Amino acid sequence: MQQVGLSFGRGHLQVAVPDGARATVIRKHPLPRLADAAAAVRQAFAAPVGSPPLHELARGRLSACILICDITRPVPNHLFLRPMIETMIAGGIPRAAITVLVATGLHRPNEGDELRELVGCDWVLANVRVENHFARDDAAHVDLGVTEGRRTPIGIDRRFVDADLRIATGLVEPHFMAGWSGGRKVVAPGIAHHTTIRTFHSARFMEDPLAIQCNLVGNPLHEEQLEIVQRIGEIYALNTVLDEDRALACVTFGEIIASHLAAVAFATDATRVPAPRRYHTVVTSSAGYPLDKTYYQTVKGMVTPLDILAPGGTLIMVSECSEGFGSQEFRHAQERLVELGMERFLATLTAKSLAEIDEWQTEMQLKPMRLGRVALYTTGLDAQERRITGVELIDDVATAIEASILRHGDPHVAFIPEGPYVVPFCSTVHDRPIAA
Repeated sequence: MQQVGLSFGRGHLQVAVPDGARATVIRKHPLPRLADAAAAVRQAFAAPVGSPPLHELARGRLSACILICDITRPVPNHLFLRPMIETMIAGGIPRAAITVLVATGLHRPNEGDELRELVGCDWVLANVRVENHFARDDAAHVDLGVTEGRRTPIGIDRRFVDADLRIATGLVEPHFMAGWSGGRKVVAPGIAHHTTIRTFHSARFMEDPLAIQCNLVGNPLHEEQLEIVQRIGEIYALNTVLDEDRALACVTFGEIIASHLAAVAFATDATRVPAPRRYHTVVTSSAGYPLDKTYYQTVKGMVTPLDILAPGGTLIMVSECSEGFGSQEFRHAQERLVELGMERFLATLTAKSLAEIDEWQTEMQLKPMRLGRVALYTTGLDAQERRITGVELIDDVATAIEASILRHGDPHVAFIPEGPYVVPFCSTVHDRPIAA
């Protein structure tokens, strides 16, 4: 019997394909793995996109702030943080004036062993300050006014704004609202004040049909992010792209917008994968650890494959949820969803200019729920948490696939092992894509 391995926790969940099912496995196009990742990082520093080399940027600077993503992103910080900092020190920046700032957004801080795992280098922890961003600390932010386009309030962590050399680092992968992660997104919402983040997460942005994965053209969130980084001033960025095994496939460094677009160009063809049809049964994951640590992050995997889910079809998710549900605020939003139902819950959001913290993820969950049926296989939620997911809970994936095939009378099943890191789209000419 054929089996398909789906990313699940730190490994894979093997799912048996039922007899009679016609399986299509949708993966990224193969990416050329860099033979020498360390050499590629050094080359990126030496030959950047749209900026002088890093050693020139460091010369004469009095301080530096380096942004890194939090634990929810598998960024290979261990490959570039030390050589980046050593180059800064060689350029004359005092060690005591270099800060590595974890761009938590509104997520919890990363501390202790988790911070050590995130940074991936004890030398970095021993030689420079490594601190977390706290979006709710008003005094920790600089007020830069509002954007001209959509009047988004701009509050940014002053440790970054006040630094003489500002560098964002991250991972370029599809993002179900901002188009792509990395670059400008590490700044806002990564180190933004909670009012900035909550504005981004309001229905005004969330329900915009252009605020979808892999789209930057006319994307309102992307446009606001660009205005924010330009308002701050000179910023540089290091962006990485990983293959399916989390090995480094691309690294770019340089001016924040130009270097990000270069990484996006590299990732696009590999990540957007055509599918020959829509499917009444789609089986996908939350991309495994660290993205499937919580149910909160699991929602991302529910939204990404919507273009290939037939209306009324069944979306089967697997996610370990090793840390449980997520924040207390997200829990409250899910309780309201279960209590009010989809339409009444959405009605409570549309009049708000500031979303409540983390309710935006519940709003995103409405998109697959409005299109079809959502079923979840997980090992990490307790009975109360399972009740407020708002979706169907299953104990066996193969049995759920069989039931879906029988229910829809369609043996075709799409499997997406790597979840939201792959963006499938319907390639048939006569079909118009469904906006996620």
